[in-house]
Amino acid sequence: MLRSLLPHILPTAQIVVAILIVTAVLLQPSTAGIGGSFGGSDSMQNFRTKRGFEKFLFIATIVLGIVFATLCVLAIVF
Repeated sequence: MLRSLLPHILPTAQIVVAILIVTAVLLQPSTAGIGGSFGGSDSMQNFRTKRGFEKFLFIATIVLGIVFATLCVLAIVF
């Protein structure tokens, strides 16, 4: 039964996960300065620890990427 439902559920799940990934990426703060966007490097690079909601978004983006890749492989198999 699940095998017959999977082809109908997978595309919807992929769309939902893709929208969540885009949202998570867009909500993350940008740390690139104007020099980094043109290929140069900023002389005042700050390396700081992610905390709170920023860390949650970072981990959620990784997890959603893995889920999306898994859904894509499942779509190929089924």
